[in-house]
Amino acid sequence: MAAPSRSTCNVTERSFRERVPPLLTDLYQFTMAYAYWRAGRHQEHAVFEIFFRDNPFDGGFSLLAGLDDCLLFLRSFRFTEEDVEFLRSVLPPATDPAFFQFLRDLDCSGVTLRCIPEGTVVFARVPLMEVAGPLAVVQLLETSLLCLVNYASLVCSNAARFRLAAGPRRKLLEMGLRRAQGPDGGLTASRYTYIGGFDFTSNVQAGFLFGIPVAGTMAHSYITSFTSLEEVRPQTVVAANGDLVDFISLTKGWLSRVCELLGAESGKVREGELAAFLSYAIAYPQNFLPVIDSYSVSCSGLLNFCAVALALCELGYKPVGVRLDSGDLCRQSVDVRCVFRCCSEHFSIPAFGSLIIVGTNNISEQSMAELSWKENEIDVVGVGTHLVTCTKQPSLGCVYKLVEVRGRPRMKISEDPEKSTVPGRKAVYRLLDAEGHPFLDLVSLAMETPPEAGVPLSCYPLGCDNSAVSVTPAQVISLCQEMFVKGQVTQPLCSAAETRAKVQSSLQTLHPRHKRLQEPDSYTVALSDRLQNLVAEIQRGSSDDSNCVLAN
Repeated sequence: MAAPSRSTCNVTERSFRERVPPLLTDLYQFTMAYAYWRAGRHQEHAVFEIFFRDNPFDGGFSLLAGLDDCLLFLRSFRFTEEDVEFLRSVLPPATDPAFFQFLRDLDCSGVTLRCIPEGTVVFARVPLMEVAGPLAVVQLLETSLLCLVNYASLVCSNAARFRLAAGPRRKLLEMGLRRAQGPDGGLTASRYTYIGGFDFTSNVQAGFLFGIPVAGTMAHSYITSFTSLEEVRPQTVVAANGDLVDFISLTKGWLSRVCELLGAESGKVREGELAAFLSYAIAYPQNFLPVIDSYSVSCSGLLNFCAVALALCELGYKPVGVRLDSGDLCRQSVDVRCVFRCCSEHFSIPAFGSLIIVGTNNISEQSMAELSWKENEIDVVGVGTHLVTCTKQPSLGCVYKLVEVRGRPRMKISEDPEKSTVPGRKAVYRLLDAEGHPFLDLVSLAMETPPEAGVPLSCYPLGCDNSAVSVTPAQVISLCQEMFVKGQVTQPLCSAAETRAKVQSSLQTLHPRHKRLQEPDSYTVALSDRLQNLVAEIQRGSSDDSNCVLAN
């Protein structure tokens, strides 16, 4: 499929601004910004970072997604007069009127964003994104950036797991719009499940905005809306050679031959279903792919399909296949394929050997994985509810934490060690072994000398007992890049297809033991010596009585 045109890209950005304005945030961001402003601290340089605490779905990895949306948000961040007037109505009456003029003039020209590239495999506790700039501004960005990153990364990671479960051969169709959490949730899901590894979406708007291939079949309602062959209009079809053919008579002849071949009882074939298939095939003779389980697959749906499809083949057209939507999909697909092969051989019609079988029926990650070991003939799997709603885990849990103000590191020290943060501006390096597999992400202070390939280094794995380990990387990759500086996006925005390719490339480097869907090996994230020492120093300082207000 061709990349979106410039006009489509403009529509996409305009649509994004309408969906994610600066008011799409929590009220307390404005109250904190006002308090900073009143204290004269609003221009202090501050640094926040985004990370998550646990890999999703009890898995070994996540995927970073939503970055391009963040960049579009920063680039368009500006309060309108209407926005400011609304804020005047919801903030306390004592709010200084001059603050609203401050908001009118606000933009992200002083903001810098450094980030791991979108589509990269990432891990818990690794800083994904660093947002630096005037304190009041970067505070106001918190909720919006988290909203853009959290769900996008979660559903992209979920899609990648479905892709791993399905294997590389089987095609995957995302069809979750009707089950998604609202229109924007559905649109976001369609985009990021494609990036995560799905091949198609049923969402037409996503196809328009993001250049994602769209696909679909038909609903059971179309089948059940027909009751007799008299409802088929027109009753003729133009053959590939231009001849006008009585399609109903031709199909009836094929139905008799199919029933005879398979030893089926023609009296059990549903006339309304046959009428629906005929009507659809007349409308789309080159795209005939009906759902065949509205009544009975073996007694009606499959027979009717074969009759109509064989008639199309006789007229020079190539039917596409069938969809199964209930029952034991694996067993049914084997039976359907057997009939296809039988028809192909008996009637000498090779096209029947390449018909596809689509399976859809509340597919979960577990049922997708079963397809890899159960005998089946399913070529395409459609997934909706469990994919877009991420039923195994509803949120990734990304957080936005302050790590530096006025050049001085800041750290949240919690009674719950899991909620403590790591202070200071940081760099992130991915260490690879001799086979090219990542084995450790090193988080260090930004001003530290980068690690070097072939040179041993000491580090402190997170989640361990503060013991140092020595590792020697065969290759070192610096992960964070400047993406937004002085109001400008500094890296080209990628299409959905380009980011999808990055995801597959990043996943291919990951060792299989980290990609296992069940009980994967934990990937190591570690702090450098200097960063570990800084954490210990701040923790010691926090326990010093002289730091308490009421200390003697």
